[in-house]
Amino acid sequence: MKRDNAEVLIIRKEQELSLMRSMVQRACKEIGMSVLNQTKLITAASELARNMLLYARGGKMTLTILPKSGKRVVQLIFEDKGPGMADAEKAMQKGYSSRVNGLGLGLPGTKRLVDYFSLETKVGEGTTVIIEKS
Repeated sequence: MKRDNAEVLIIRKEQELSLMRSMVQRACKEIGMSVLNQTKLITAASELARNMLLYARGGKMTLTILPKSGKRVVQLIFEDKGPGMADAEKAMQKGYSSRVNGLGLGLPGTKRLVDYFSLETKVGEGTTVIIEKS
């Protein structure tokens, strides 16, 4: 996979989410993504970035446009060094939330919005989520 066009954004504050959304939208337009799919990817990215702020006090997003199966896709990697998840399988279940007032829609909802979703987490080391959309 070609990654020489990767852009990295450090996300430490809520205010940086608008810059993140602009970066994602620009990449979506660059590959000619439909407005519906742009909205889905930006929504998914916003959820993951908010999770980084809420649970890990920030992290970084790496944006790359990749060739894949004859198409171009926008790949977003969200990495944090937070507490990680004790039970990632449970976190992917609709309705489960580790927060008292959480709806439990974030991660499973994010997965439904994208073409590719990968979650790696380790307690005490952090979490990495990779999503892609064409």
